[in-house]
Amino acid sequence: MNPIEGHLPTRSPLHDILAPSGIAVVGASADPTKRGYKAMVGLIKEGYRGEIYPVNPRAEMILGVKAWPSVTAIPGNPELALICTPAPSVPGLVAECGRRGIKGAVILASGFSEVGEEGAALEREMLEKARAHGVRLIGPNTSGIFNLHHRVNLLALDNVRPGDVGIISQSGNMLLSLALEAQHNGQVGFSTYIGPGNQSDIGFNDYLRYLGEDSHTRVATLYVEGFRDGHKFLEVAREVAAMKPVVLYKSGSTEAGQKAASSHTGALAGSYAMTVDLLRQSGVSVVHQSDEILPVAEGLGLLQKARGKRVAVVADGGGQATIASDRLVEAGLVLAELSEATRTRLREVLLPQASTVNPVDVAGSTDANPSLLATCMEIVAADDNVDSVFLVGMFGGYSQRFAESLLGDEMRGAEAMVDLANATEKPLVIYSLYTPVKPPALRRLHEAGLPVYASIEHAVRVLSALGERGQYLAQSRGASRVPSVAPLPELTTIFHQARAEGRDLFEYEAKRLLREHGIEVPLELVARDEAQLVEAAERFGETPLAMKVVSKDILHKSDAGGVRLDVVGEGAMREARRAILASCRDYDAEAEIEGVLITPMAQKGVEVIVGVIRDPIFGPVLMFGLGGVFVEILEDVAFRSIPLSRLDAESMVEQIKASRILDGVRGEKAVDKAALVDLLLKVSRIVEAYPELVELDLNPVIVNAEGYAVVDARVIVERESDLQSHRDEEALS
Repeated sequence: MNPIEGHLPTRSPLHDILAPSGIAVVGASADPTKRGYKAMVGLIKEGYRGEIYPVNPRAEMILGVKAWPSVTAIPGNPELALICTPAPSVPGLVAECGRRGIKGAVILASGFSEVGEEGAALEREMLEKARAHGVRLIGPNTSGIFNLHHRVNLLALDNVRPGDVGIISQSGNMLLSLALEAQHNGQVGFSTYIGPGNQSDIGFNDYLRYLGEDSHTRVATLYVEGFRDGHKFLEVAREVAAMKPVVLYKSGSTEAGQKAASSHTGALAGSYAMTVDLLRQSGVSVVHQSDEILPVAEGLGLLQKARGKRVAVVADGGGQATIASDRLVEAGLVLAELSEATRTRLREVLLPQASTVNPVDVAGSTDANPSLLATCMEIVAADDNVDSVFLVGMFGGYSQRFAESLLGDEMRGAEAMVDLANATEKPLVIYSLYTPVKPPALRRLHEAGLPVYASIEHAVRVLSALGERGQYLAQSRGASRVPSVAPLPELTTIFHQARAEGRDLFEYEAKRLLREHGIEVPLELVARDEAQLVEAAERFGETPLAMKVVSKDILHKSDAGGVRLDVVGEGAMREARRAILASCRDYDAEAEIEGVLITPMAQKGVEVIVGVIRDPIFGPVLMFGLGGVFVEILEDVAFRSIPLSRLDAESMVEQIKASRILDGVRGEKAVDKAALVDLLLKVSRIVEAYPELVELDLNPVIVNAEGYAVVDARVIVERESDLQSHRDEEALS
């Protein structure tokens, strides 16, 4: 079994709030239909050891506990208040809590920012009161909290057992679903649950930090609809994931949604795919189906990680062995190649008709001796080529399927599997078609901390998460941050001038930005009149040229007819210039045209795109993928949060489906991937150095065996109105 590694550098202030020594229930009630009643029942029924202070001005006793007329009348020192009253009363009650010295308040009421501007104003008032009086807020519009190891159950949820799965969920129904699933499972228990609600004060990153520090939590599990501060969440997730697994299900796309943007990158950012890439970059295990949440959380909580993605399958049926193999490969896992020594040992214990290649099919060898499956698992687990072991078939059901007398042998097999799990760091994952009926051998495995699944797909998803986590931990230990660069004064001046003029960088300015920071950009010249064409003709001679309009008003040059390719010689250059100017004036008669950019044609290669956007939720994000005019149609792109490590850049290049094209097809040479990685890292550093850069598109970048050429570059600059908006937001926060 794998231990939890590492520790967080600071202590969350939420420990006192979520494990309080005293709780005030504001709006406590003897009416069974009220939340104030359910909270009281949950605390009393769970045997909460701290002091309970019901607050209700119209009652002297509630469920046998003395009630108090107001928060300020409470004699003790509760650390947490549960406020069950309607929204309009909340700001005043929060102020009372602060005056009483209460550190945190759980706000159940809805009717705040989720219902419109009037509710948003009420939420701002509540938050102002909380900050003025030093009260931290959970909610509003939250389903509540529980902390089962401290016997705090403010939801009065029945049939939940203490365990090591911590949950943060924006959906109360999702919690209920997980609780019912855990009840059916019989072995999964929970540590802490928090419903973040509107996150007016405490956000996902704060709750995740708490679960990362909580000694009762082995795996943090989140259901997320929208992040408030995605960039901060990624930072905390990276810290927590280095120590214990983080499982996350994200519903829909990012909170910001799709935005109408002038760049390809802007059009693709804000997508669900971007969110998933950024979360995985931080070590989060992302699940895509809601029924995968608890199985993956259970498996990661119990087993923590695998060394890699090489899986050995031991099966007692050919059909299910084939299905398991298919699902493993589809999930990006690898069927481990068993050594000859391993296969020899298997042949010594199995019947001649058994298959000793992976997947291992015992082919009837275990019909009268089911404990032999444990022997096979031990043999393959000893192979250095194997990272995890997957038992597939009917283990646990032999005594029901064949003869009751086999029960003893099955139990001996279960004990042997438990001993193996304790002796090896390689995860053992079991799928049995008898799991739903919970036979004794499977109950023994589950009780001993071995995950047992009724679905091959769920088991494979767990194996995939274990492999991904193991690789992430191994690679992140060796990853180092790439050194940053300082902004150059002359380039900062160009940004300021563009912003003052209400425009983006001209293409030649954008390319200068790249060139000054070590990115290879072809030689170019801006012809503002026909006389300068002579200089261009002398400089470039008979080299085929690309000519493009330079205008702050024309962003999509090809759409305006502002591009001419393969132009050779002075005469052709003059004709191309006239054609470009005429087409652009037809496209936009009011457009200001500064001139025509002239540059040599790039060599043949593969077109890719490198882009950047400052996402309103996650901050600066870099995109890489197949480029050209089809980028938004194919969407074969990868995203990473900036700053990038070298590992981040390398993984982006390998992630896209077109990576095989980069390796060379149909006789073409493989492109220079090392140069691509270098380009991505340099772009990341540029974005860090120049906060005025809002979006960047290098599309296309032509990459081949000799390196790359940036054919087109667009840099969108922060407008003065955007800057003022940011200042206003900072002032409000």
